[in-house]
Amino acid sequence: TMAPCAAATANGLLEHPAEAFGYFRARSIRRVMCQEKHMGSRAMIVLGRTAAAAEARFGVGSAAGGIVYTRTGRRFFHDATIEQQVLDQVRAGLDAADAWTRLATEWAVIDAEIMPWSAKGGGLIRDHYEPAGAAARTGLREATAALRQAAARDAGLAALLDRFEQRTEMAARYENAYRRYNWPVDGLDGLKIAPFHLLATEGAVHADKPHRWHMEITQRMCSEGGILTATDHREVDTENETEVAEATRWWTERTEAGSEGMVVKPEDFVARTERGVAAPALKCRGREYLRIIYGPEYTAPDQLERLRRRNTSRKTTLALREFALGIEALEQFVARAPLRHVHRAVFGILALEAEPTDPRL
Repeated sequence: TMAPCAAATANGLLEHPAEAFGYFRARSIRRVMCQEKHMGSRAMIVLGRTAAAAEARFGVGSAAGGIVYTRTGRRFFHDATIEQQVLDQVRAGLDAADAWTRLATEWAVIDAEIMPWSAKGGGLIRDHYEPAGAAARTGLREATAALRQAAARDAGLAALLDRFEQRTEMAARYENAYRRYNWPVDGLDGLKIAPFHLLATEGAVHADKPHRWHMEITQRMCSEGGILTATDHREVDTENETEVAEATRWWTERTEAGSEGMVVKPEDFVARTERGVAAPALKCRGREYLRIIYGPEYTAPDQLERLRRRNTSRKTTLALREFALGIEALEQFVARAPLRHVHRAVFGILALEAEPTDPRL
């Protein structure tokens, strides 16, 4: 899980880069990595260089030589053929990055985002977002048309008409927002995978590497094209006003063009400060994307003011605990500890995922 940045003070926005940069600056973390946030489904890719290598290390025989998991440990692809093809392309990406040789490994665990959102969340879109959008569009269109006729006879209705016209526009923006992340997929055609962490290989958990290292190796993985797509990113000095302004402008341009937003991470994978371990990442989502999360009319001034009082501290604490347990599980596995030690950390993560918290954060 990942916490959002604190509520924005900028006019008309709930989240803004200033609060994300401010969080790390307040903890004396000067350099951060900003990565474009992909709107898809989080996935863990576990694979061997060959099927035989995967069986030797993981003790599970599989023609695919690996598996793709959802964030809660379920199988991501139920079609074995598609999973095999995906793993083959990821393997080819690791070949292109010369990762097998450089890291002296026969297996790897990769953190990635799989797009489009509709590839995994199609049912949610059909059952929740589309009906809500259609109801809002139809109801507001008819109400606005009736008010427009009435306002032509009664000037006192002008303010109410204006309000309904604004609501109609917001409903249209809501539909546009979720449609951006919904496109057809046929097998691998239309599928995109953005790797952004090489979590572990033989003898090493790569939490000791800076995010620059992870970006460099995953960028090389994506150099051959195919379904692997590189993540746009930039490093920022939180004390440098020019760099902060440029990163903010980049975030604004990307979100206005339809991107979900960005993730801001400390330069070091694990950032220890005088105030304890800092959040491993903060998400900063765009104004239009957040309509999917908070509803079409969340940008209305009264709604926005209410939402700015949200409490993100619990989500931040949960994210830190899951982060620590995730590293612990990987370290135990890499050290070839008994599986019960790995499972203890994994079950802890699953328990934290089940903790009641605001799902919109």
